[in-house]
This record gives sequence, structure tokens and C-alpha cells, in this order.
Amino acid sequence: MSSNQKEFPIHVPASTTRPPKVKKGFDLELDDSENEDEEFEDEDDDEDEHHHKSSISKTGGEGTLKGSLLRMIPPEAGATRLTVAIDKIGLKDALVYIDPFIVISVKDVSGVAVTAVQSTPTSIKKEDPYVLFGVDVEIQKYIEKLPKGSAIFFEFKHYKPKKRITSTKCFAFLEMDEIKEGPMVVELYKKPTDYKRKKLNLLTNKPLYLHLFLTLHTD
Repeated sequence: MSSNQKEFPIHVPASTTRPPKVKKGFDLELDDSENEDEEFEDEDDDEDEHHHKSSISKTGGEGTLKGSLLRMIPPEAGATRLTVAIDKIGLKDALVYIDPFIVISVKDVSGVAVTAVQSTPTSIKKEDPYVLFGVDVEIQKYIEKLPKGSAIFFEFKHYKPKKRITSTKCFAFLEMDEIKEGPMVVELYKKPTDYKRKKLNLLTNKPLYLHLFLTLHTD
């Protein structure tokens, strides 16, 4: 996280949150609670998890993954670059996750990737109810050149030693009309990740979010 970035306040202003809303063509379902037994909630995305198991090398210890964050793209006259600082994610059982990390991707309205997929290093610091990251993610396309209706996705993943797989716990996303300089907290949704944003189910009604800080670079 940039040295000149301020810490998030204890009470985040409501104006920086995205309130639950139903967009045209989207269905949003509210759930009163998270699934209590996380070991039994991964069957619907096993294919994705096994892909990560085979593509990510693990050595068994927390913080062993270095991530795949990319450098900022070069400046271009009249174009805006975006840095998304991932501060922390709030989860009721934040302390139990092994080798947690976040995968960042930009998808168009059809769910097709429009930039390179990146992943954070695994987090090695937790403060209940948060998993802390403190990393900057450089979006690999100028904001003006992203397809209309695109969104930035954040998928929270962790390792399950019993199943020997990397599992998705939840996801969040940031739409283009929400990109504004400064802090933002974003709702968390239940998996599987819906890149088309057609049917969204909130992970929890508790005040637990993904905490971000957006920086726009205009050249």
C-alpha cells in the first residue's frame, strides 16, 4: 500500500459503500447468515478448485505463495490508470483460513477476461474479523479502454488441507461507474463466482466487506 495512503477509519462513511441493490436484469438474494460448515459448501466449484490445485505450487506453509501482481502500465496522454489497494477483507471466521489470497480479474458483461488475471501474495496477518493484505493491484488497461459494462472481480481463496485443494470462499466486484478516488468497501457474495452478475447472493448481512482504496492516475 502506498506510503501516503491513510489508514481506514474505524467507522467507514456510508457513502463509500455499495448498498445492496437490484440492477436491471440482475437478481439479488439476501441471506440471513453464512453457511456454518464451510467444508461442505465447495462441491459446486470443484472444477475451478482442482485447476488451481494443479496450477499453483504449494509448500504447505502460510505465506508461501508470492502472487502474480503486475507492474503499472505505462502512461498515455489523456488516459487514466487505476491502482486498487486491497487493504483487508472482513469474514466472521477470518482466523481459520490457510494461505488466503485474492485473485483479481477484469471481465466484460459476458464474463470474458479483458486484462491479465492477477493474484495477491498469501496473507500472513489476520486481526479478527479481518484477513489483512495491504497490497496494490495495477489494473492492466486504461479505464477509458475497458469495454462498457466491465467489472473488476476479487475472489477470496484459501487452501483446504483435508481436500488438498484451493477453494473459493466468496467474491466481490467493482463496476465501472463505482470507480472514484478514495476508500471504498464492497459487499461479499457467495460462490460460485458469477462473472455475468446475473444472480447474486450476499455472503452475509453482517457489516463485513472487502476494503479497498482507489487511486486514479491521469497523465
